[in-house]
Amino acid sequence: MCGIVGILGSHEVAPLLVESLKRLEYRGYDSAGIATVDGGRLDRRRAVGKLVNLSDLLVHEPLAGKAGIGHTRWATHGAPSVRNAHPHRAGRVAVVHNGIIENFRELRAWLSERGLAHESDTDTETVALLADHYLSDGATPVEAAEMTLARLQGAYALLFLFEGEEDLMIAARKGSPLAIGHGDGEMYVGSDAIALASLTSRVTYLEEGDWAVVTRAGATIRDGAGRLANRAARTIQIDAAQVDKAGHRHFMAKEIAEQPSRLTAALEHYLSEDGSIRLPAPGIDFAGVDRISMVACGTASYACHVAKYWFEQIAGLPVDLDVASEFRYREPPIPARTLALFVSQSGETADTLAALRYCRDKAERILSVVNVAESSIARESDLALPILAGPEIGVASTKAFSCQLLVLGLLALEAGRQRGRLDEATVRARIDDLRAVPGLVNHALSLTEDAGRIAAKLAEARDILFLGRGRMFPLALEGALKLKEISYIHAEAYASGELKHGPIALVDKTVPVIVMAPHDELFDKTVSNMQEVMARGGRVLLVTDRAGSQSAAQGVWETLVLPDVAPVWAPILYAVPAQLLAYHTAIAKGTDVDQPRNLAKSVTVE
Repeated sequence: MCGIVGILGSHEVAPLLVESLKRLEYRGYDSAGIATVDGGRLDRRRAVGKLVNLSDLLVHEPLAGKAGIGHTRWATHGAPSVRNAHPHRAGRVAVVHNGIIENFRELRAWLSERGLAHESDTDTETVALLADHYLSDGATPVEAAEMTLARLQGAYALLFLFEGEEDLMIAARKGSPLAIGHGDGEMYVGSDAIALASLTSRVTYLEEGDWAVVTRAGATIRDGAGRLANRAARTIQIDAAQVDKAGHRHFMAKEIAEQPSRLTAALEHYLSEDGSIRLPAPGIDFAGVDRISMVACGTASYACHVAKYWFEQIAGLPVDLDVASEFRYREPPIPARTLALFVSQSGETADTLAALRYCRDKAERILSVVNVAESSIARESDLALPILAGPEIGVASTKAFSCQLLVLGLLALEAGRQRGRLDEATVRARIDDLRAVPGLVNHALSLTEDAGRIAAKLAEARDILFLGRGRMFPLALEGALKLKEISYIHAEAYASGELKHGPIALVDKTVPVIVMAPHDELFDKTVSNMQEVMARGGRVLLVTDRAGSQSAAQGVWETLVLPDVAPVWAPILYAVPAQLLAYHTAIAKGTDVDQPRNLAKSVTVE
C-alpha cells in the first residue's frame, strides 16, 4: 500500500527520492515525506496530499544530502496530517514503514514509563523511539535496529536512517515486500521494483523475516534467525514507457487500451505452435485433483468467480471460492487431492498470502496466478503462472483482470483435456475461439464514445444496480466494483434471478439498472428479469450483442452492442464495457481516476 524508497548515492538524493516516490503513487497515499543525512545531520520534510505538495515544500525548504529515505503513506493509525506523515523521527533515528505494528500499544506504554513520549498517532513512531532508546543505552545503529526488530509483532517493511551515518541504511521485511537495488557505488531500497526501475536493473528481494545492513559497498542480509542469508540478485526489465501514460489522460485509459496487446502476449506465451496449451514445469496433474480451492481479493476474486463456472462446466472439477480475508480466519478443512489456487495482481496481497501459507502443508499443490513473477505469492507457490499484463498503475484493475481471466480459462481447458472431458478437437476449437478475443476486445474499445455519452447520464445517479446470470454474474459484480471505486456512486450487483428476492424494491426511475446479457443460453431468462425492472419504471442499460439487441431492445433506456463472441469467453469481452462505463462516469464526476480516495493498489496490510 504505502511506498518506500531509500538511496545511498553519489549525488543529491532529494530529487531522486521524490522521482522514485512518483513511481509509487499508483499504490495509493495521503501524505509523503523524505529524510536525509547531510554532514552527519539528520533532517526531514513532510507534506499532506499529493507529491507536488512535498515538491513545493522542498523548493522553499531544500534538503541536502546524498543518503536518504522517502515514503508515501496510506493512513492506518492516525488521520492524514503532517505529524502522522513518514518519515518518523526520534532523536538520531528516522524510519519509514509499510504495514502495521500490532503490539504498538504495549510498546508505547513501555516507552512512556521511561519518559519517552510520542508526538504522532502512528504505530510507526514507536519503532523510531525504540531504536533511539537503544542507541542511548550504548548500542550501535545496527544493534539498535536488531534489538528493535526483535520486539515488533505484526507486518512490516522498515527502513532505518541514522544521524551521523551517511553510509548506512537498515532494511527489514516481515509480511510486506521490500527489495534492495544494486548500483555502481550506490545502493537502493524500494517497496517494489518499479520504484527502483529508473535507478538500477539489479534487484535482490528480501524474503520473509530478512533484515539487511545496506552500505554503498553492498548489502549484508540475515534471515529471521540471524543467520547470514545469500539472496540472489536478479535482473529486472521494466521499460520506463510501461509506467507512463503514453499520451493518455489517465493510466486507467492507457491500461484499458492495452488489453488487446496484453491478451495476445499471454496467448503467445501459453500456446505452442501446434495450438496446444503450454504450462511451465512441473505443470499440473489435473487428473490427480478432486477439487480446487480458489482464494483471492477484490477484482481477482471476481476473476476466480468466473473461473469457477469454467472449471466446473468444462472440466467437471468442483470449486470452492473464498475471499482471502475470510478464508484465512475460517480455517477450513482442506481435503486430500485439493489444488489450492491463489490469484493476485501484485502477488503481495496480505490476506491472500496468509491464506496461501495456511494451505502450504494441507493442499496437494499450490498454484498462483500473478502479474509479478518475483512476488511473495509467486515465490511461495509450487507453480506460479504469470498473466503478463505488464505494470498496472491505475488503482482500478483493468488489463490485469482480463489477463487473469485468459490464464484461468486456459487452465480450465487444460483441466478438461487431462480429465477426459474434452477431446483434442474440442480443445482446439475452444482455443481458436479464444484467439479471436483480443481482436473482439479491440472492437469493443470503439464503444468508448457511446460509453461516454451514457456515463454522463449515469453520473447523475446516486445508486446503480448491475444484473447478470451465469458467467455474467461475476461481471456484474466487477462492473459494480469498478463504478463505485472510481466514481464514488453506490453500485450493487445481483444474480438476475435474485432480483425478486429483495433488490427489486430499490427499482424506480432514478436507479439505472445495467444488465450484462450476451445472447447465450440464459439470455431469455435475463430478459424476463429485465422486463420486471422496466415494468416498475426502471431505466435499463442493456449490454449485449447484435442478436440480443435485436430481440430485446424495445423499452430499453440505452444499449451497448458488443461483437459476437463464443459464449464461454464472453466474460473477457464484457469486462470492457464495464471498465469504459466506470471510467467515463468518473470523468463526468470529476474524480481522481487513477488514485481514488481511500484506496490503494497493493493491499499489503489486513
